[in-house]
Amino acid sequence: MSETTVKKIKRSEFATFINTTPSSAATYCRMGKGITGQSVSYNPTVNTETYINEDSATNSIDGYAPSINTPQTCYVGEPVFEYIDKLRRNRALGADAETDVVLVYIYSQSGETAGVYNAEKCRCAISVEEFGGDAGNPVSLTYTVNFNGDPELGTATISEGTMTFTKASA
Repeated sequence: MSETTVKKIKRSEFATFINTTPSSAATYCRMGKGITGQSVSYNPTVNTETYINEDSATNSIDGYAPSINTPQTCYVGEPVFEYIDKLRRNRALGADAETDVVLVYIYSQSGETAGVYNAEKCRCAISVEEFGGDAGNPVSLTYTVNFNGDPELGTATISEGTMTFTKASA
C-alpha cells in the first residue's frame, strides 16, 4: 500500500482571475496586488421543513449564491483595480457590470500535464460598495464579485502570468 502525501495548501495556490475586457477578447488578470485576504462565500439556500409526522426539521440545500467580498488597496496601473475603478466611476449597471471570474486550484493539477490545473469559470456581476479611507492611509476600494448561474468546470493553463480556461468536455 502506498502512502498518501499530505500537503498544506497555501493561499497563493488558489487563484482568482477576472476578465478585465468583457466587451472584447477576454483578458484574464489575477487578483492579488492590494488584496490581503479573500474568500468565496457560498451562501447556500437552505430549505427547512418540519413534516407533520416528525418533531425535528429536515433541511435541504436548494441552491447557492456564491460571492467574493474584496477590499483592495488601490494601485494605479494594477489591471484589476483599474477595471473595477472604471465600473465605480461609471456607476455600471446591468450587463455593463458583468464579466467572468475563474477560480483556479493551483494545488490541484489536472492529469499528468504540468501547468494545467482544475478550474471553474462563471459569469459574475460586480457591485462596488466603498471607495476612500482614513486620513494618512492609502485609498481602498471594496467590491463584491457576485457569481451568476452555474459554473463551467474545466482546466486552466497558466503560462508567464497568462491564464487560459478550457471547458471540460461533457
